[in-house]
Amino acid sequence: MNTFRIAVVAAITVCASCGPVEDRVNSDLRSVLTAFENDEHGDLHSIIVIQNGVPVVERYYNGGDRRTLVDVRSAGKSVTSLLFGIALDQGAIESLDDPVSKYWPDAGGSAIGPVRLADVLTMRTGLAADGNDPESPGYEDNLDAADDPLSFAMSVPGAEEPGTRYRYNSLAAYIAGIVIERAVVSGLEDFARANLFEPLKIERWDWQEDRAGQTKGQGNLFLTAPGFARIGELVLNGGTYNGRRVVSSEWIDESLKPRFDISDSDPYASGYGYYWYHQVYSLDDRPIEVSFASGNGGNKIYVIPEFGLVVSVMSRAYGQRHGQRRSHDILKAILATQRRL
Repeated sequence: MNTFRIAVVAAITVCASCGPVEDRVNSDLRSVLTAFENDEHGDLHSIIVIQNGVPVVERYYNGGDRRTLVDVRSAGKSVTSLLFGIALDQGAIESLDDPVSKYWPDAGGSAIGPVRLADVLTMRTGLAADGNDPESPGYEDNLDAADDPLSFAMSVPGAEEPGTRYRYNSLAAYIAGIVIERAVVSGLEDFARANLFEPLKIERWDWQEDRAGQTKGQGNLFLTAPGFARIGELVLNGGTYNGRRVVSSEWIDESLKPRFDISDSDPYASGYGYYWYHQVYSLDDRPIEVSFASGNGGNKIYVIPEFGLVVSVMSRAYGQRHGQRRSHDILKAILATQRRL
């Protein structure tokens, strides 16, 4: 097994007034983190746990630290969802029943043009784009390789009636990013800086662009571990951070709401909202609802309202099944510590 090099910035914070139950919970959390020190893969970056607004655990592995930028991959889609809600709150986007072409007129004659924005946000565009099928015309690698990604997006044909079938794919979130840019008349990253990152005190990030200079709404967003966790705090708090309203509570509720079952295609999720996942865990025969952002490699933001918990995991296990499985195991182990409350 590889030996993890550990940098602990704030391993455990325990308030002076905590009683024996809270002390035991914190001790259990400490044991959970210790258990992952000997993980054989050597690609876990960080685990952060925030409960009721208090940072409980912030631990780094493999030489990582709180300033390192990590590509959170498709967890960036959940950030795009938040930006979509902010644009809707500001009136730049009028309705989720609007077609894509209302905000991206060039797409008017394409298969994506008449698709409702609600169907874009739930990956039910009807396009021949399937993230699990490399032969699919709208497969992500084809989008990344295109010299003109915007023309590529408009060239992908329809495969079924929009709104009828969920197909996980990055093209939908890329199109959502385009819609936001056209609606707010600024770059997606500039809009994120002013309306999301600055309010969350996120000072370090890197959001990659494609060959057309379009910010990738589908992912390739690099964040620090504390910045990643703050997104979870925002969601847990219903759209506020440090008392400041960033996005409406209505949007948070709508985007987290599971709209259909995806358990047949995803072993870790039972439902899907607007680029946010949903799962129900059982703890002492109690159903515990968890909403989460998810990215390749095991990058996760778990939001658990039942316990006022945010659990963020950063990992570089890109393309490796153990990354998602490990993050799932971390969450389950942390949930188990809440039995004592």
